[in-house]
Amino acid sequence: MITDEVRGRLDSGPAVGAPQLRGQDDRIGDLVELELRELLSKYQYPGDTTPIVRGSALKALEGDAGELGEPSVLKLLEACDSFIPEPKREIDKPFLMPVEDVFTISGRGTVVTGRVERGIVKVGEEIEIVGFRDTTKTVVTGVEMFRKLLDEGRAGDNIGALLRGTKREEIERGQVLCKPGSIKPHKNFKGEIYILKKEEGGRHTPFFKGYRPQFYFRTTDVTGLVTLPEGVEMVMPGDNINLDIELIAPIACEEGLRFAIREGGKTVGAGVVTKILEDKEPAKAK
Repeated sequence: MITDEVRGRLDSGPAVGAPQLRGQDDRIGDLVELELRELLSKYQYPGDTTPIVRGSALKALEGDAGELGEPSVLKLLEACDSFIPEPKREIDKPFLMPVEDVFTISGRGTVVTGRVERGIVKVGEEIEIVGFRDTTKTVVTGVEMFRKLLDEGRAGDNIGALLRGTKREEIERGQVLCKPGSIKPHKNFKGEIYILKKEEGGRHTPFFKGYRPQFYFRTTDVTGLVTLPEGVEMVMPGDNINLDIELIAPIACEEGLRFAIREGGKTVGAGVVTKILEDKEPAKAK
């Protein structure tokens, strides 16, 4: 009825900053809807008031005008517009944009795309490229969104930023563009972590000292080594625990940054950075 994957997403949703969920299934009946509402309430979502839309994306694509076809998609969009609040744009904070993709445009240079996480970036401003490598500086010479040239990009906008003098091989997905000095690269931190249960789509077995999963930050996976607290021999599925983590490469990291823990592309846990630790080999900057 309700799959382990759905349970896992519901459980990890609040931890990774998902205030609302969206879903549709043409097979949902009264009993399944009731169970789904109970499950939403269990994981601190508003189960009693969340709109549940019954429909079929396949039928809508086929042009079906029945209740489960095209009208159901319109109902879903109406429910999203009315129930999910518009996210507050953090335009008063220092600019930061995770890099999602990098392109080279003939005659113009290197363009990086992504969603502005916070702040404002204006054409002509100097920014830093942080993460994985030595921190470098460059200048934004152009901002584009949906093929329109803009004077600035704001928090929440999906933009392409043209960078002066930056080569394609000098920047990659997972790095961030940011206001100079606003965030630093780190490899070591303390994190408060929840490990999903088997029933939630997580691990079936505990993990021990030397555990090396993938940590998903913003737009990239980074392998990290987990150090268990003194006196703890293993961590069981379903545990909440504070761990020391050392990544194999420095990323733009700060307290409050949320992340997911993955194994082979499967999410097995979620957490938040609670304290930045001094790197054993400090990340270089220039």
